[in-house]
Amino acid sequence: MSLTLRTYVMFAVVIVLIVGTGFVQSWNSALLILNMGLVSAVMALGVNLQWGIAGLFNVGVMGFVALGGLAVVLTSVAPVPEAWAAGGVRAWVAVLIGAATVTASVLVWKRMRNAWIMIAVLIVGFVIYRYVRDAGVDAIESVNPAATGFLGGLGLPVILAWPVGGLLAAGAAWIIGKTALGLRSDYLAIATLGISEIIIAILKNEEWLSRGVKNVNGLPRPVPNEIDLQNDPGFVEAAAGWGLDPTTASTLYVKLGYSILFAVVLVILLVLAQLALNSPWGRMMRAIRDNEVSSRAMGKDVTFRHLQVFILGSAICGIAGAMMTTLDGQLTPSSYQPLRYTFLIWVMVIVGGSGNNLGAVLGGFLIWFLWVQVEPMGQALMNVITMGLPEGSGLKAHLLDSVQHMRLLTMGVVLLLVLRFSPKGLLPER
Repeated sequence: MSLTLRTYVMFAVVIVLIVGTGFVQSWNSALLILNMGLVSAVMALGVNLQWGIAGLFNVGVMGFVALGGLAVVLTSVAPVPEAWAAGGVRAWVAVLIGAATVTASVLVWKRMRNAWIMIAVLIVGFVIYRYVRDAGVDAIESVNPAATGFLGGLGLPVILAWPVGGLLAAGAAWIIGKTALGLRSDYLAIATLGISEIIIAILKNEEWLSRGVKNVNGLPRPVPNEIDLQNDPGFVEAAAGWGLDPTTASTLYVKLGYSILFAVVLVILLVLAQLALNSPWGRMMRAIRDNEVSSRAMGKDVTFRHLQVFILGSAICGIAGAMMTTLDGQLTPSSYQPLRYTFLIWVMVIVGGSGNNLGAVLGGFLIWFLWVQVEPMGQALMNVITMGLPEGSGLKAHLLDSVQHMRLLTMGVVLLLVLRFSPKGLLPER
């Protein structure tokens, strides 16, 4: 089977699985899988750009996704005037002092190569930073902490938060790349994972910025609210014409709206990724991936190109993070679990086919479908298997209680089967 025909067949299978979910379970479930599949495909596209095309082993995906989520709060949430009056300016001045301290220490080291002076600059800057920060942050967090306790955002349309999420992740990637991209691949993985944990820890603890573990609820939406639709006589009449009750119709309408928006973003990013892959730049990146020594001998600046693609891939992950937070309608820092979800995104890229953008998109849809559906399918399977066992049987109780582990078991089995029978993924690189 040719690669082109295999691509059509694989995507047809994904379409059948999602549509089949609509017929067998509900269209709400099908659209929920579709929406998160679109977001997952965007994440997988960003990781594939870094790993599949450039060979960079980034395990800090969730850190950049979390920054995309933070961008939604900073961009679209209405500002809290009382918090700004209490200490908003002081808190952001402290952030600027912290950034200036780090910059000054780097410049001192580059020009003087004196560790003692650099340490002195860091200590003095840290003392000034904490002096300015603490009073301002305490004042902000004391303003109605049950409902706000943070500065809020700019009150702009939420769709603008998606490119802002990409820019925020790209800025963090530039800082990380300047310090970590000189490391060998295994050390780079450790460094990016550690930095990802630092980013998530900041979101959990800096309540003045993101409300921390209190979460930011009721984020603005790019689509209408279900309650507003249900109270619209025109929509209720149209829903009756479709043979649907207003509640179901409004839910489907909102989820379909998200599907269209997410699909547009995915198509744009996929077209740009394909153009980049087939351009001289893409051929150069693959040459660097395959043999850095010969690429350096041909005069290529390998470090700069690695930084370039690391920033681009991270920006895509930041956009996906902003999309996911918009879909959820809330920012929940404790939900960003790097070891769990980074593993899932990597499985998407490996199973779909690293180095192939369409393979990464396919992996995003397929693995997310399995992640959602394996548990209910496992429950049904265990019910059939244990039908003959008597009630109160310890074995029956153990098997039924083990259904929750089916997800990770299935991901491991799928990964092993693909690596055994199709080592380059379901849609391998051309």
